[in-house]
Amino acid sequence: MADNTQTSGKKILLLSVSAGAGHARAAEAIRAYAAIADPTSTVIHLDVMDYVTSGFRQIYTDFYLKLVNHAPTLWGYLYNFTNEVKRDSTIEKWRRGLERWNAKKLLREIQAFQADAIICTHFLPAEMLSRLIARQELPCPVWVQVTDFDLHRMWIHEGMAGYFAANQEVAFRMRSQGIADERIHVTGIPIMPVFAQAPARAICAAEFGVDPTKLTIILMAGGAGLGQLDQLAAQLLQMRFDQADDVIPFQLIVLSGKNTKALQALQTLALTYPKRLFPIGFTSQVERLMACADLIITKPGGLTTSECLAMALPMIVNAPIPGQEERNADYVMEQGAALKAIDSLALEFRIRELIAHPSRLHHMREQARSLGQPYAAQSVFEIVSGHLS
Repeated sequence: MADNTQTSGKKILLLSVSAGAGHARAAEAIRAYAAIADPTSTVIHLDVMDYVTSGFRQIYTDFYLKLVNHAPTLWGYLYNFTNEVKRDSTIEKWRRGLERWNAKKLLREIQAFQADAIICTHFLPAEMLSRLIARQELPCPVWVQVTDFDLHRMWIHEGMAGYFAANQEVAFRMRSQGIADERIHVTGIPIMPVFAQAPARAICAAEFGVDPTKLTIILMAGGAGLGQLDQLAAQLLQMRFDQADDVIPFQLIVLSGKNTKALQALQTLALTYPKRLFPIGFTSQVERLMACADLIITKPGGLTTSECLAMALPMIVNAPIPGQEERNADYVMEQGAALKAIDSLALEFRIRELIAHPSRLHHMREQARSLGQPYAAQSVFEIVSGHLS
């Protein structure tokens, strides 16, 4: 994709919410591209939760994380309920009033920055700012980046300069909500620029001690549905061909993130499976690990899904959060880029099927490649910058 962004010297403010990591990662992706494309611009990223009361923060982020981790069915109910509730209902008026009361510090920060444009990667700041726009108290345009392959009603607000959609279906849903077609841009979901560089598999494999010629699977999903990472890794590595003693020859890279206990258990297990199991803790090199892999087992967050598609990496999705992650899973499965495993037995079955039918895995890779939009952050920045010229 050609880089035709002109230097602007403009000030752009990115607003996210730390309810899950995806919204912040999308904002950081736009900021990272802006730093490359237009060093004369000033682009800063603020987490709205840093500018609200501690009580509101606990309700909005801590309560959300507890729900999705411990009561996902309840979260799914709330997701659907808030999508269908009328805007003029008592509960909606109460919720917006609470948000306005908590937005005062954030609004002072926005006014002090004097942005030329604002991009929201979460619906909360868009809703907070829509009231200012209606009262003509915010002179700069506000754009909204939807970060899932679905559209919840809470993303839609009056007075937005434009919307960025993950795909054509999300754009279709935006039009059904009354958003003018000229304000809708199908860009994909912003991911970091490194995912557009397609690092060489052999080089990346050498960095992590992985054999580039062997089938390689990444596991970055634990908890609900599949069990502990070390137990799941052991189950997969013990897989054997039917009616044979030989193990199925694949390598397994397991990403434990910031879970040090899981990493230690995996490192102990790796002593039993040398050169087959590769435990990795928190890392900023996910794209290089993905370049080594033929398949990934993961939860289908909007950003993770977009990263996998950009890397043409087929997915087995597990335990999607009811609501947005279920819709993300539906999208990649419908498009032929993913399968779903409801438990560890289903996961083992899916892997066996793909190993037995490599043409199917190849087809999934090609489907993922066709869906990938690695330049979404570039498109968003160029569209917003273009409207400031």
